[in-house]
Amino acid sequence: MNAANILIIEDDDLQYEIYEEALAQYRLTRVRNCSEALKKIPGDPPRALILDHVLAEGELGLEFLPELKELLPHVPIIIVSGALEVRQQMTALQGPRRAHYCLPKPVDVHDLRRIVETALKECGDAEVVRQFEALERSRRADAQELFSRSTDRLARQNRILELLGKSKERPNISSLAREFKVARRTIIRDLQELIRRGQLKPEVYPEWENPLPEED
Repeated sequence: MNAANILIIEDDDLQYEIYEEALAQYRLTRVRNCSEALKKIPGDPPRALILDHVLAEGELGLEFLPELKELLPHVPIIIVSGALEVRQQMTALQGPRRAHYCLPKPVDVHDLRRIVETALKECGDAEVVRQFEALERSRRADAQELFSRSTDRLARQNRILELLGKSKERPNISSLAREFKVARRTIIRDLQELIRRGQLKPEVYPEWENPLPEED
């Protein structure tokens, strides 16, 4: 299997040597500022990105974070910097165009290795897949709930028909609502559906012919 490509935006040679040693199992690509990165990314998109804040040519990494996320919306970005205040770190980790991790310098190589491994495994494409799976589970749950509600309504309407068939009196809406533990409007809607399906004669219950608005 090909080693994952990690783009490192770092102008400090000594810091990059740390990355070369700590992340030797990956294919590392280095640029010295974000302007170079924005030119390079379309031809060789990385699986993960390590970003310094204070860069060559006076560039500041956080200012380029929205552009980097525009090009790499699902790629994990790991900020490694000793020049960020707590407020700046929190800002970088929030919002739709955020970084995934923020590490201080001097970086702990053990933390770096662990976070890079986690980012490659859990973020990026894997994160998108989990989001789609969660959406599908939600849709299935909604469909199951709708089916259950439909089944309950059909069973209730059949029971109402059975009760009406045994009695010569007009049904008591409040009494039926209490028996089935539903609102009065639900019982009226059931009677309207039974009329529409021809199971109740509309001339016997003319006040229930006009449909109620849909329930919230």
